[in-house]
Amino acid sequence: MSRQASGWSKTGAAVIVVAVIGVGAYLAHRAMVANTPPLAPAPAPASTASAAPSIRYPIAQAGSGPASAATTPLPALDQSDTSVVDTLAALAGGADLRALLVPRQIIARIVATIDALPRHAIGSRILPLQTPQGAFLTDQVGGVTVISDRNAARYAPYMRVVDSVDPKALVAWYVRFYPLFQQAYRQLGYPKGYFNDRLVAVIDDLLAAPDLAQPPALELQHGHYVYVDPALQSLSVGQKLLIRVGPADAARIKAKLRAIRADLVGEALPPTPPSH
Repeated sequence: MSRQASGWSKTGAAVIVVAVIGVGAYLAHRAMVANTPPLAPAPAPASTASAAPSIRYPIAQAGSGPASAATTPLPALDQSDTSVVDTLAALAGGADLRALLVPRQIIARIVATIDALPRHAIGSRILPLQTPQGAFLTDQVGGVTVISDRNAARYAPYMRVVDSVDPKALVAWYVRFYPLFQQAYRQLGYPKGYFNDRLVAVIDDLLAAPDLAQPPALELQHGHYVYVDPALQSLSVGQKLLIRVGPADAARIKAKLRAIRADLVGEALPPTPPSH
């Protein structure tokens, strides 16, 4: 986060694509800036490059509802933006998702953002959503710099998307468009990878973010705010982002992610006790 706008104030959380857009993408706009080229392939580990891994969460097992009845052919990946914008906007209902989306290479951007969330840096140019408006705000509490709860106003348009999207309808859309997500994931640098497994792993990483009762202390380092607590600063990009949006928004995002995950894998996670 920078003195002017949370690092450049990104998003990265609504994702599975809306919840991952509304939860991967919403959150990613809030990470630290990493000056990587747009949609650059991520280096695949040697083990994944040499042998195809077993599939843990086959997309065919997702609770896709009416998506299985769709008969209209999918567009080509490089010609899918218009269809993706239209269908996601419809899923968001009254929330103006269309105004938040970067309307180019949307699926590739979603895939790259989701893949980056469990890491420790993310490239600003891969994000599928526009940067939040306004400056990132901090408060002084007992002589300590903390994230201001006034930032909630900046994130309100993204949270309206998160709140508006029905998890079952979102998963149905995702299953319908899954071949394009899989193609984009392989083009990202995982020729033998399985995107749905990666998505579930990313959701699990986000859900593992600690729930803090008080806003954590910040300090400026080289023009960017970082967490004073080394344990928090060492968290993944996605986990740090969930902390930065504040406990109320983080709880709403996690609830949506749990519902999406349950529909993706066919079972709900047991409730977890507060981590802090």
